[in-house]
Order: sequence, then structure tokens, then C-alpha cells
Amino acid sequence: MYKGVFIDMDGTLLRSDHTVSAATTHVIKQLTAMGILVAPVSARPLHGMVPITQKVFAPATPIASLNGSYIQHEGEVIFEAAVQPTDVAGIQQILAGQDVSIMYYSRMEWYASGNTPLVKKEQKITPIPVIVEPFETIVNYWQKQNAGVNKMLIAGEPALILETEKELLQRYGTTLNICKSQPRYLEVMHPEASKTNAVKFLLNRYGIQQDEIIAIGDNYNDAEMIAFAGKGVAMGNAPDDIKAVADYVTDTNNHDGVAKALKHFFDL
Repeated sequence: MYKGVFIDMDGTLLRSDHTVSAATTHVIKQLTAMGILVAPVSARPLHGMVPITQKVFAPATPIASLNGSYIQHEGEVIFEAAVQPTDVAGIQQILAGQDVSIMYYSRMEWYASGNTPLVKKEQKITPIPVIVEPFETIVNYWQKQNAGVNKMLIAGEPALILETEKELLQRYGTTLNICKSQPRYLEVMHPEASKTNAVKFLLNRYGIQQDEIIAIGDNYNDAEMIAFAGKGVAMGNAPDDIKAVADYVTDTNNHDGVAKALKHFFDL
């Protein structure tokens, strides 16, 4: 019997219009009533998750945001991993002059050094206004607050993102967690920050075993979590190489793929 389900949000739980279907919401509530831990694990910042999760998940559900680098449970931050400002500054210097938009997520705030079209796109799904300041001003603020960056998001054209990923992996691949969440998005985080580590942290907290969980996702930053789970599920809209690491492939996010997978495994 499975005791835990961990679900990605964008491209998985959410349809293309950023809503959760009635069918998926119903199944999640059914499992919660059965005593199953059903929790979201997303690349989104916490404030970009809560308006959705509070309608779908139980109030006491832990929420793993920013690819697992910032986990909250009932208003308390129970886990945080952040990149130091010095490393962020080093990456910023490497990317200077390139046609990318860089966003920085630190705890419950997010920042950018320019309000580009890609930043404005993120703002549409983020209820907290972006803080736009020169990079040096942002770094000084972090240092005064003794804060770091939970996630650095680099957005641009797929070819340029691929080149940027290769360069950053060469420089920081052994000290930071660097991965694409979409072809146009590259994410940089602390090495302890990943969806898989978030799942491991919650398994330990709730006394659940690896083979007792299901993980559902659709993109590159979900691959390790899908492979780790007792049963890993890839969405029908996932790239083929993500489907290849899954135990089961469900329907797409626009056709109740999450609900269909959970009904399959829990015989609902």
C-alpha cells in the first residue's frame, strides 16, 4: 500500500491555464481522507504555490517550493538551502552581456535586475511583486539580511540555455545543483536543494519508506524524483527521456493525467 504521493505542479498538477481540474482535486482529497500524504513539490516559489495548494491539499500538508530548497509546514519553514551571494555574483559575472533574464528567489521574495518580458511572464503566475534593483543593490541587501538565494532562474532561448547549462556545469557542477526545468529555463540551487532531497526529507519526517511512495512529474527537474520513487510516473506531455525513467506513463496535464494515474495505483 502506498503511503505518500509527491506531485509536481506546472505541466503536471496544473493544466495549461494554470488551474487544477475538478477530477484531480477530488482524487487528492479522497487519498488525503484515506490517510495518504499527498504533497506538492514544485520549482515555483512558495507564494506562487499557496493560492493553488490551499484549494487542493489539506491544510496541514507540507509544501516543498523552489525545487525543494524551501519547505514549509503549517506556516513554519522546516527546511532551507541557499546559494551564497558570492557564488551568485560569480554566475552573474559569467552571464553578463548574454541575452538571458535572471531571477533570484530568496525565501518569500524574488528579485531581478531588469523587468524584461520573461520577468513579466513569471510575474503573471507569482502574486508577490518582483523587486527590480541593480544587482549590486540586491547582493548588499542579502548580505545585510544574512540570506542567500534558494533558486536562481536563468531564462532565454533554448539553444542559449543549453550552452549556458554546459558552461555552468563545467564551472560549478560539483558545488551547485544546476538543471533545466524547461528548455527555456535553467535553475541553479544549493547542492542539497532538489525535489528528490525534499522527498527524502519528508519521508524521514513522516516515517514513510521509499518503496511506499509515488512521484509524478513532467520535466527535467522531475527526472531524479521520478526515478527515486517506488513508482515513478511521467505525464503524457513529458519529453521522451523523462518518460524513459518512469515506471508508468499517464495522460497529459490537460486530460487529468494525475487523477488517472492515482486512480490506477489506488484502484479508485
